[in-house]
Amino acid sequence: MKFSAYEGGPDAARRRFVTGLGLGGAGLLLGRSALAQALQQPRQILSGRAFDLELGCTAVNFTGRGAVATTVNRQLPGPLLRWRQGDTVTIRVRNRMPAEGSIHWHGIILPSDMDGVPGLSFAGIAPGNEYLYRFQVNQSGTYWYHSHSHFQEQTGLYGPIIIEPRGGERHPVERDYVVMLSDWTDTDPDTIYHNLYRQADYYNYGRRTALTTLEAIRRDGLKATYQNRKMWNQMRMSSTDLSDVSGHLYTYLMNGVAPASGWTGLFKPGERVKLRFINGSAMTIFDVRIPGLKMQVVAADGQDIEPVSIDEFRIGVAETYDVIVTPGGDRPWSVFAQSIDRSGYACGTLTPRADWRAEPPAMDARVELSMADMMGDMMSPHRVKPPALGVEVDMQVPTPRTNLDDPGVGLRDNGRQVLTYADLHAVDTPIATEVDRELTLHLTGNMERYLWSFDGVRSSQAEPLQLKRDLRYRFTLVNDTMMTHPIHLHGMWSELENAEGEFQVRKHTVLVQPAQQLSYRVTADAVGRWAYHCHLLYHMEAGMFREVVVA
Repeated sequence: MKFSAYEGGPDAARRRFVTGLGLGGAGLLLGRSALAQALQQPRQILSGRAFDLELGCTAVNFTGRGAVATTVNRQLPGPLLRWRQGDTVTIRVRNRMPAEGSIHWHGIILPSDMDGVPGLSFAGIAPGNEYLYRFQVNQSGTYWYHSHSHFQEQTGLYGPIIIEPRGGERHPVERDYVVMLSDWTDTDPDTIYHNLYRQADYYNYGRRTALTTLEAIRRDGLKATYQNRKMWNQMRMSSTDLSDVSGHLYTYLMNGVAPASGWTGLFKPGERVKLRFINGSAMTIFDVRIPGLKMQVVAADGQDIEPVSIDEFRIGVAETYDVIVTPGGDRPWSVFAQSIDRSGYACGTLTPRADWRAEPPAMDARVELSMADMMGDMMSPHRVKPPALGVEVDMQVPTPRTNLDDPGVGLRDNGRQVLTYADLHAVDTPIATEVDRELTLHLTGNMERYLWSFDGVRSSQAEPLQLKRDLRYRFTLVNDTMMTHPIHLHGMWSELENAEGEFQVRKHTVLVQPAQQLSYRVTADAVGRWAYHCHLLYHMEAGMFREVVVA
């Protein structure tokens, strides 16, 4: 039986041959056999209660040319940290970089001075200095860590965390793998940010052309195509605005391995395999599937859920999902994660034999945003008062969608069973059973100027959100933009509700679709200063960030 190498479809064939030449931490062009052997060596796994981590600059080559990454212990991703629920961990982080560094423990509930956000939690770790993190681990599941200093997250400073539950795994398996997704670029992140600021669609290679217009006319007719184009032009919006930075700049990595090489996970026939997916990218939302194989989702953002069987799921930046699969032992299986804009993918192989490699499927066709993604639910009687249009805000959604059962643009009616937030049901009861106060925030922006904000106010001009200790709040987010935003609140859980106000699932990062409104409960039980932001790195930098103060 032969499973060949691949070209990866028309969009990827342009450049994917060279993207497998790199090995994080090597910076060398290796021979084909030496490279394959090196890529399969296990990443560093650190376990126990005391850890030593070193932040540094490491030569890498993921694209055929050398670059420098920011790394942890000279690895990209950084070492897998294994903790145990109930333990107190001590982590000494030394900074060997020429710039300030930091580590934020994403999704971990801990004291505010251990959260790792320079300017809020602490002063940051100066070059040559160190910082001692010490906190008790009161949760279990799949999490990750990353820098919260400037653009270091984009350049490689991130890694996975597994916390073993005190009473043992709810769903024991024979194999357990982390699958960490990320986006690598040789381009300086400051250059990317300034290009976006000058021209927001600078990296959008999926814009409409004369050819796509002719195709639309053949498909939908001249009148419908004209009206559609007229509507978008009048709004000065783009229906192809799915991702700010595309695969034309990014090389998508799976566990630090580019598609042309591919990560490999071994299994024996009949074994149950847990895959702990972590989206550690800076800007990329991925759609994940294993063609021909059902996935049973058993945890979201580290929290156990009632198992749900699906074919595909969307994972926003900073989210995590645990899935269990039982692959047949007569073939390899492709683990396939395509970007939301269908400009590239990360991939790997689950295989019973080390010399077998699965051919990934062709990417799905790119799907444009719809009227519902721009205007919400025009039939809904529920209306909200959006911020006024102006320099900071170029779009309003007076009647946002409130349903959780929409998989999102590019996944609707694709013939596969796709996970939605409506499918996520926690096995635990909520922390906040009632709500004391309501708080509504609009996710806003001016795409043409590349300005992002909450309620039309960028972080540099915003006052902190003040929460009273131990009160229970309902945060309602209204997305007044056409982009999907992963919103992360540090230090406290976000307990997602459905449209009827019923508890669904506990999360640390909530993906808000275009023109969507959703709500979650927050118990303000963590005194201190906390970060609250969009986890699209350049959106956070451009102003979609707030300080939250609990006192």
